[in-house]
Amino acid sequence: MSLLRSARFPAVMLLIAAAVGLILANSPLGPGLAELKSTHLAIEGTPFDLSIAHWISDGLLAIFFFVAAIELRYELTKGALREPRKAMVPAIAAAGGVIVPILVYLAFTNGTPSATGWPIPTATDIAFALGVLAVFGRGLPGNVRAFLLALAILDDIVGIIFIAVLFTTGLNPVWLAVAAGLVLVFFVLSRVQPRTTTDAALRQAALLIIGIATWAAVYQSGVHATIAGVALGFAMAPRKADRLRHRLEPWVNALVLPIFAFSSAAVMVPSVSMSELSPAFWGILVALPVGKIIGIALAGYIAQKALGTQSDSHLPIGDLIAAGALGGIGFTVSLLLGELAFKGNAEVGAEVTLAVLAGSIISMILSAILVTLRARSYRKAAAVDAT
Repeated sequence: MSLLRSARFPAVMLLIAAAVGLILANSPLGPGLAELKSTHLAIEGTPFDLSIAHWISDGLLAIFFFVAAIELRYELTKGALREPRKAMVPAIAAAGGVIVPILVYLAFTNGTPSATGWPIPTATDIAFALGVLAVFGRGLPGNVRAFLLALAILDDIVGIIFIAVLFTTGLNPVWLAVAAGLVLVFFVLSRVQPRTTTDAALRQAALLIIGIATWAAVYQSGVHATIAGVALGFAMAPRKADRLRHRLEPWVNALVLPIFAFSSAAVMVPSVSMSELSPAFWGILVALPVGKIIGIALAGYIAQKALGTQSDSHLPIGDLIAAGALGGIGFTVSLLLGELAFKGNAEVGAEVTLAVLAGSIISMILSAILVTLRARSYRKAAAVDAT
């Protein structure tokens, strides 16, 4: 299980799963795979009749967001973001890492229907970014990892807000109220102390049933169903949530995220020339690696100067640029945002998926080089100090 919890493992699994999905989709097995993804699985006696692809993106991915929400709350209350002053620099850097990629994307797509995809290049994949940092960052000081973690978490919060606000269709207030009521029951029940082993088992079963019912109510409300995972993750009693996260994390890393990556990346490469690719493709391809570096590094540098960051948490410009490159690894949330933004346009949706993969890979390569150089510099400095 230790391997499944390591920072490197999720990044490797996601990359392999995405590569396999892309290869199979463009092989003779491609049509069969596309048909499988579009196959509908219905639950008898309910309104739930989703394709396999939607069961993965709307259902399975809710587990990932549940685990992510628990981690977000921990960092906000006990971790890297618990002190407002320490959180200010990564918060401002994260804002730059959202605004600049949006501007870059709109520079390519302004005045076209593709402009609606502006949220796509704003996300940072925590698993990938920390995985690259773990592989290539031996010797980097701890404040670099803390900065990146805070940055990625804040990016995730922005992504969650975008999903909840921008991709809500046909809002049903009644079902939304039902979902809110169920979250409240979940909140209270998770804090009830069972007296016996039987009581504990019954409470766990009840929490599971309420969790599933909450997901169903959120789905029926018109809000994207993954938001149910976020709400439940924040609502659960902290100690129980942390223990459950510890149990779920290996399964999320080994199954949930790779399955989503495989499904999302399983698109056929459009048979068009470079000049015929949509503005959305070029906007994402440039916004992820370039927009993130400029936005994060520039905003982080200005924030440190303006706030007078203490020396023990101050990051040199080289570290900020490396963190910006790591921030360009959008992957999971960017793929989901791409699916939502271009749900009705399969051709552009396929190009967007390819752009997210390509932009994230470029960012991975850039960040691997930059992190290696920064780590080498710190190791040399440490060796000089030791002599």
